Amino acid sequence: MDWRLSPEETIALLLSIRVSLLATAVALPLAVLVALALARGRFAGRGLLAVLVYLPLVLPPVVTGYLLLRTFGTRGPVGALLQEVGIVLAFRWTGAALAAGVMAFPLMVRPIQLSIEAVPRHLEESAASLGARPLLVLLTVTLPLALPGLVAGAVMGFARAMGEFGATITFVSAIPGETMTLPSAIHGFLQVPGGEAAALRLVLLAIAVSAGALVLADVAGRRVARRVAGL
Repeated sequence: MDWRLSPEETIALLLSIRVSLLATAVALPLAVLVALALARGRFAGRGLLAVLVYLPLVLPPVVTGYLLLRTFGTRGPVGALLQEVGIVLAFRWTGAALAAGVMAFPLMVRPIQLSIEAVPRHLEESAASLGARPLLVLLTVTLPLALPGLVAGAVMGFARAMGEFGATITFVSAIPGETMTLPSAIHGFLQVPGGEAAALRLVLLAIAVSAGALVLADVAGRRVARRVAGL
């Protein structure tokens, strides 16, 4: 079997990495804010927020993709406004990043939320009693102690974004060189005669990337945990 990637396969791999990096970079700050609200917030609608955050985990990905298309498509309420300023997400690689970010978001929020909940409240209260403002307490106490969860959330989000298929193909289709990510390319190769070898190469590549991300998350998490324990 020839293990060399064709130009089309290489483009799909690089596009998947590009999409996943953008999805993770954009979703991570929002995931931290939402996790903080769920872990420390006491407000009306907290339960509804949790439902909305974790809903993509239980909805069929095609449903999520359809909702994205209805919302961010050129005829959708948000998409139409964005189009007026020259931003189009539907059938663009940036739209693939949006779909991947939405599907990965719950897996990013959960470990961050658990890490924040594990931070002893008395440490935050002590910092506040010494005159630290809430933002300073967050930046110097809460987030550093919750760093293992942030690392795990970021890596898990990236891995999930790399594997996203259903919502992505519904929202942005599978346009070669534009929106055909690794999962879309695998699906495409399986639909044509003689494409099994290319599909197998990409499947093994996807397994390697996902396994590498998990190993990286474990190693980084252990190092960060040791550093935090030494504070």
